[in-house]
Amino acid sequence: MRLRRPATVRAAPEGSTVEDRNTGAGAPEAGVAGDMPVERSMSASPLAATPPPAPGRPPGGDFHSHHPAKGKKRRKRRRGRKVFARDESGVSAPGAIERGQPAVSQAEAVPLVAPPTASGAERRQPGQRDLPVFAALDLGTNNCRLLVAVPQRHGQFRVVDAFSRIVRLGEGLSASGRLAETAMDRAVEALKVCSDKLRNRTVRRARLIATEACRSAANGVEFLDRVEREAGLRLEIIDRQTEARLAVSGCGSLVERETRGVVLFDIGGGSSEIALIDLSGRRSARLANHIVSWTSLPVGVVSLAERYGGRTVTRDTFRAMIEDVRVRLGAFKGRNRLNHLVAGPGFHLLGTSGTVTTLAGVHLELERYERRRVDGLWMDRDSVDRMVEKLLGWNFEQRMANPCIGADRADLVLAGCAILEAIRLVWPSERLRVADRGLREGILSELMAEEGVWQDRRWNGAQR
Repeated sequence: MRLRRPATVRAAPEGSTVEDRNTGAGAPEAGVAGDMPVERSMSASPLAATPPPAPGRPPGGDFHSHHPAKGKKRRKRRRGRKVFARDESGVSAPGAIERGQPAVSQAEAVPLVAPPTASGAERRQPGQRDLPVFAALDLGTNNCRLLVAVPQRHGQFRVVDAFSRIVRLGEGLSASGRLAETAMDRAVEALKVCSDKLRNRTVRRARLIATEACRSAANGVEFLDRVEREAGLRLEIIDRQTEARLAVSGCGSLVERETRGVVLFDIGGGSSEIALIDLSGRRSARLANHIVSWTSLPVGVVSLAERYGGRTVTRDTFRAMIEDVRVRLGAFKGRNRLNHLVAGPGFHLLGTSGTVTTLAGVHLELERYERRRVDGLWMDRDSVDRMVEKLLGWNFEQRMANPCIGADRADLVLAGCAILEAIRLVWPSERLRVADRGLREGILSELMAEEGVWQDRRWNGAQR
């Protein structure tokens, strides 16, 4: 099946350097004020044991090419965004998979690969310049995204490959409770591209996750079995708690030192994760330590647009969507844990999603989406109000014609704005910071911290 590649691909450019000073990497599970249990499982090894070959596919050892990466020294320093990953190790592993599935350790949450041999890059002596490669894949309700990166000094990592495609895996899920065949076909084709990219590298550690669509669909596990057979990738369904923590880990560097309170939200396709972060006391280096309450709403841009309509959205429909989400937030028992900070100058919202990055792009009047201009952008209350009002005043064709929205998001963006407006009603703030980063960056930060690469002198000497 031939698929049209979206015109707008929001992935970190190859060669960009990422850093995250306060990712929460290395943090234990934070205190939770909500209705979700805290579960833990520990990783025993960075690599999974090689499983038996899946039907119709050769053994997992063919996933990687074990040729070492070329040691060509870069003479020019690439321009790119920086995001800090804290130099910490000993991250607690994710919670158990939902829907009655057994817990999966982070050691098992890797692609089907054979354990590395003691040849090639693995046998190189300290001081040689090959850097370990890490990968993170996020299969969501709307998007399939991959980042491949190598560690740099001082807790940084540099993106060496990336991929992003809108697949709408959750299309029709809210009505049927199952993943549709055409949606699964689109996702499998995108995952085959990711598999090819990973097969071309010797990946030291990877984590491949699936979120709300696979979590809630009756055939979600069955679909992941198909992915394993056809794309050669073993995906892990993460629980909502883990998803919220990884979002915090990926966005930590955008929380500045003078900040006292943050509501961090990730508006997804099928769910929306919200974490309340209190920094008013003694501040540690791990942002996740300061999560005082969190929740995951089982509603996202795809499910809300399917329920109320996304192409033609009247003001009455828009108000109904906001009220739907507001009622859900009203059931969140821990929503008041930042009341002592909300009215103060050190409080703000931090959003990571296509909704807020789209609003930022429209606000900046970009002729094409530019990640470096959007990521980290501050928007005040009036600016957000104007952008929501502008989008609400556009018809479907006008939204589709905007280069920061396009055909792939034109029927979803107002549902995202409704979720954002409900969040702003519960936690009113004068400032919103926009993050074009999230789960993948959080995964990479935690994997690298667990491996201790920033404490390993072999790699420190190679980071030029």
